[in-house]
Amino acid sequence: MHPAALPSDELLRQCDETRTRRSGPGGQHRNKVETAVILRHRPTGMSAEASERRSQADNRRVAVSRLRLSLAVSHREPAELDAPSALWQSRTRGQRLSIAADHDDYPTLVAEALDRLLPVGFEIKPAAESLGVSPSQLMKLFRQVPAAWVALNRLRGDAGLLPLK
Repeated sequence: MHPAALPSDELLRQCDETRTRRSGPGGQHRNKVETAVILRHRPTGMSAEASERRSQADNRRVAVSRLRLSLAVSHREPAELDAPSALWQSRTRGQRLSIAADHDDYPTLVAEALDRLLPVGFEIKPAAESLGVSPSQLMKLFRQVPAAWVALNRLRGDAGLLPLK
């Protein structure tokens, strides 16, 4: 299972959490308590941080979300080339993919799509066919979040392909 697909509690068990103070808006509360959260995923060494909220719990939730996206775009797992995952299938109707960028499942779908793109040399059309969506729907998935779009084009460039526009 891709680490971006792990439930939050399980992902947090694989992380070292550091709490600290950060400057910025929030007044005295922010300067007196350690509300900033830094998560480091031990198996991959990747980290994510959140400090913009006044609540440590809110910052932990944001840091987990950022870590999931970072894992999705940077950590590759061998793809199962048979059928798309049950999660992917639950998000498709016909050849359309329905997911909001701020949904908890978004990083998992990005990770699955990138893992499907890897064996086909980051060519969109064959990966989209194997996932049961149209090429434009697959590109739309990545366009929702700039970090995902940049990661896709970086991987395409590494494979000798031109970036997508």
